[in-house]
Amino acid sequence: MAAGETQLYAKVSNKLKGRSSPSLLEPLLAMGFPVHTALKALAATGKKTAEEALAWLHDHCNDPSLDDPIPQEYALFLCPTGPLLEKLQEFWRESKRQCAKNRAHEVFPHVTLCDFFTCEDQKVECLYEALKRAGDRLLGSFPTAVPLALHSSISYLGFFVNGSPADVIREFAMTFATEASLLADCSVKPCTKQLHLTLAHKFYPHHQRTLEQLARAIPLGHSCQWTAALYSRDMRFVHYQTLRALFQYKPQNVDELTLSPGDYIFVDPTQQDEASEGWVIGISQRTGCRGFLPENYTDRASESDTWVKHRMYTFSLATDLNSRRDGEASSRCSGEFLPQTARSLSSLQALQATVARKSVLVVRHGERVDQIFGKAWLQQCSTPDGKYYRPDLNFPCSLPRRSRGIKDFENDPPLSSCGIFQSRIAGDALLDSGIRISSVFASPALRCVQTAKLILEELKLEKKIKIRVEPGIFEWTKWEAGKTTPTLMSLEELKEANFNIDTDYSFQHKTGASLLTMSLP
Repeated sequence: MAAGETQLYAKVSNKLKGRSSPSLLEPLLAMGFPVHTALKALAATGKKTAEEALAWLHDHCNDPSLDDPIPQEYALFLCPTGPLLEKLQEFWRESKRQCAKNRAHEVFPHVTLCDFFTCEDQKVECLYEALKRAGDRLLGSFPTAVPLALHSSISYLGFFVNGSPADVIREFAMTFATEASLLADCSVKPCTKQLHLTLAHKFYPHHQRTLEQLARAIPLGHSCQWTAALYSRDMRFVHYQTLRALFQYKPQNVDELTLSPGDYIFVDPTQQDEASEGWVIGISQRTGCRGFLPENYTDRASESDTWVKHRMYTFSLATDLNSRRDGEASSRCSGEFLPQTARSLSSLQALQATVARKSVLVVRHGERVDQIFGKAWLQQCSTPDGKYYRPDLNFPCSLPRRSRGIKDFENDPPLSSCGIFQSRIAGDALLDSGIRISSVFASPALRCVQTAKLILEELKLEKKIKIRVEPGIFEWTKWEAGKTTPTLMSLEELKEANFNIDTDYSFQHKTGASLLTMSLP
């Protein structure tokens, strides 16, 4: 480590002594990463875990801007949760269906407290402290209910926050701005004008009446737990379009991007002169690399899809124990600051807080290749020496390795490309609904395990929740008339194929299909 970097690291360590930053930074420095690069990775991933930062660094190994001193931009929002959020998200979906997409669909429901501002990577931890101090200072006066009044104009529809509650919220924003200036040396502009939660913006005038009717159907009497959430974004791509990759794409030329389903791509509409028809030039958020990509492999994403959530401060005292974890330390690890009074609830209140309605969601697998290409599908995509190739775009890009070779796929077929897309759409719909998945059970059939994996990926839970393979929910009766039962992939083969399988799960016989156990908010 260079002398200058050693001094910088010592300065950062002393300033943030007793906080979480050194414990996250030190493992990255021990692996040989420079201080500025490690800090950049931590800031870009929300300073949650060293593992996430390490994965970011691995993905960005060829990023030409990796060493550029470009900080993240941060903003503070007041966000609703619980039943009110569900109704707002329902309005989002229905307004998009009936009146097409408008500017409000680019961002989640929120009240802006502070405009976007820059913060140096080594001072991000100070922003977290500023958020906690501001929250603790205003906790006692924060309104138990935030009144929302509908306002409509020819190009704007939303809820206004008025009266003394609005004054308290503005005071909280001002306090955060002051603390951030002192602790992190940031120039933060708090919101001093009319506080508002936007429902629709820049829509067609003839849609105004329909949007108003949908907005009036939102029941404002629902209880709501408000959180102040600190988000960041890459300031270089503020005015770019955001695309999301739907399919995997392997480059055919050196100037093309590698795409994995779920990747986000930043595209500048003004810099597409070099691209041929059907192609665009973009920059991958996952890798930071620039290149050509087929536009029909992508779909438009929302602006906030690429933002990173850092920390939250929850104002409600009736906090769900599931999100609270075990006290303040765990809350900080999960990115949530809670008021001291919320952490000291009585055992009876804590018991009540843990009681939640549980449901089982049954999901069928996506389209399988043999349903489309017939029983002889395997003959259409295999060479005489038993290797797989893709004869049609609705065939999957590749097949996982099986110990007995490709022949075992005949009675245990994978999803088609359309089936993969269907599974992702299902996961995306679950994400929009706000449902919290706590466990996943899947039939040992490959198509079912694939469907479960793709849904978890869309829910951003593929690394947090392991798939429990349950033979009891496989359709054995389908094979009673057959001559042989299908040979299914072993748990070891599934893990080798990058499926996050729970190898410690004990098989239990259940009835039904693929199961997702969820908690309803």
